[in-house]
Amino acid sequence: MLPATVFPQMPLKPSSATAQSGSRSLGFRFGDRGTHTSRTMMLDELRTTLAATSEGARRGDYVAAIVEHNCLGKPTAATRVLSAQRLSELYALDPDVPLFRIMRSLWSLDEGAQPLLALLVALARDPLLAATAPSVVALRKGDEFARGPMRQALREAVGDRLSDETLDKVARNAASSWSQAGLLTGRTFKFRQQVEPTFTAVALALLLAYTCGSRSEALLDSDWLKVIDCQPSQARTLAMEAKRHGLIEFRLVGEAIDIDFDRLDPWKARR
Repeated sequence: MLPATVFPQMPLKPSSATAQSGSRSLGFRFGDRGTHTSRTMMLDELRTTLAATSEGARRGDYVAAIVEHNCLGKPTAATRVLSAQRLSELYALDPDVPLFRIMRSLWSLDEGAQPLLALLVALARDPLLAATAPSVVALRKGDEFARGPMRQALREAVGDRLSDETLDKVARNAASSWSQAGLLTGRTFKFRQQVEPTFTAVALALLLAYTCGSRSEALLDSDWLKVIDCQPSQARTLAMEAKRHGLIEFRLVGEAIDIDFDRLDPWKARR
């Protein structure tokens, strides 16, 4: 196991004030608070909610599915309301938020990509989960995961705002989220495993990287691609596949990359 001090920084943050503004418009959330103080990335709940609603659903339809129709099978009204709130924090559940409507449009294209799509959106919207990325992504396949480096990364991200007890809870929840996404495996002891990126996940990761300020070749080697275990050569191949499926425009001009994401957003694609 590598010591925590050698884990690279993986900010998953905008590189400039302009990029930060664009990221907020896309649906990013920033700060030192996040849903992982009380929940994981809630992949099963997200899948159930999206299965219970149509792709054209509005914000109120998602809330009604959870609170009024109890699609998640929660025992009380209070837990239904809280589940809707937490899922909204992580994923927005609102087509007026571009990041959610893009994820929603990709959701049914490849069921196997759903854990990675959810992970990418949760990382963009939960700063606590994003802070844990280096302590997982930097591990080699088969390495045992330890919570110590994750706790250290979280402490650096939040300072003294969270107690040690809460920090431990965040680390447990985050480790569960990384397991749900497929990057960790095991129960009592967790180990790093590789995931297989898909063209849908790569299209979304490229959009997040672009919004955060990466351009040209740097897009293919961005941290957003690394969190889905996608190497630059593989990213290039999968980006071309995303283009063939009509998700993005992707052109190689010498050593430069020309990319456009309008077709990825279903609202822009209908114009």
